[in-house]
Amino acid sequence: MSLSIRNFGNPILRQKGKKVKDFDRQLSKLSQDMLVLMRITEGIGLAAQQIGKALQFCVVEVPEHPDYPMACILDGKPLSPSLIMPISMANPVVKALPSDEYYYEEGCLSFPGINADVARPERIFVSYQDLDGAEHTLECDGLLARCIQHEVDHLNGVLFIDRMEKKTYAEIKKEVQSLKRETIECTKNAQRGK
Repeated sequence: MSLSIRNFGNPILRQKGKKVKDFDRQLSKLSQDMLVLMRITEGIGLAAQQIGKALQFCVVEVPEHPDYPMACILDGKPLSPSLIMPISMANPVVKALPSDEYYYEEGCLSFPGINADVARPERIFVSYQDLDGAEHTLECDGLLARCIQHEVDHLNGVLFIDRMEKKTYAEIKKEVQSLKRETIECTKNAQRGK
């Protein structure tokens, strides 16, 4: 596996992904490689932009937590979220369902060591295609809903810092700017062959 995570400052993170059209072995391999990288880096979601591909594709694997139960309805059938993990989503579209927004501390693999509160809807409905191109609908809440929203934002060039309140962002602004400078410098050095 030769995938690596792109940090904030890399322009690919601001690109909207192209629609997935080919549901083939390459997509399955990409999914497996992304899952391996996500697990190694202890993430619960990973979008194609984060590995340098402007594609409408992400993987999600949210563990169940006894103190924070999650519910999901896949294709109209209530299921335990653990039965559908991991999820590979091509061309996902998210709609918020009537629910309260709530704040929760989010992190992002493209912002190592930087966490802050972000408000998101509690419940969502997402339509997507699986690795075979079959269409599915998923209604979910809790951490699974938050993770999917975070990853689908990535697919559209939106980052979690864009969702923060100004006051919250101000608290991490120095770290974010430092990461951006470091990423840009590393990219320049790599291009120079250093």
